[in-house]
Amino acid sequence: MGATMDDLVTQLDERFSDPDAQPTTWATAREVLETAQITWISTVRADGRPHVTPLVAVWLDGALHFSTGPTEQKAINLATNPNVVLTTGRDTWDRGVDVMVEGEAVRVTDRAALTRLAAAWRTKWNGSWRFDVADDGFHQQRGGLALVFAVRPTKILAFGKGTFTHTRHLPRAR
Repeated sequence: MGATMDDLVTQLDERFSDPDAQPTTWATAREVLETAQITWISTVRADGRPHVTPLVAVWLDGALHFSTGPTEQKAINLATNPNVVLTTGRDTWDRGVDVMVEGEAVRVTDRAALTRLAAAWRTKWNGSWRFDVADDGFHQQRGGLALVFAVRPTKILAFGKGTFTHTRHLPRAR
């Protein structure tokens, strides 16, 4: 998908939606991604077993970004399989929107991009997430390298609750 995410096809899947439901707008789905306090990442181990863990993600420039230490399980998994699903939303069945982002995790090493991302992370949890920018990623306040990844969505699913909707946001065919 493009950096702006403006050229999307939005589709309501009526099989999983209430009668007369309207699709979740991209603006609503994007707001969920931008304001989420916690996002869950699903990666795949080299032997094919899944791995799921919570993290703090940042939506910026048409991609969802996350960081991880180089020896953490998700970083090890990404070395052999960059495909991920990032999930966020509410733990209720009758209100809110859950959003899933599918795509490939790609390392971010551009210093200007890392500087912008470090500023974006400072907006999370009242400024609790602070990183120093280095040439190879972030250096955490508690010490140690944090690799930074960007996931440009290949598909975004939004699940509206209360009025139940199942919406796909996909790149427009070119």
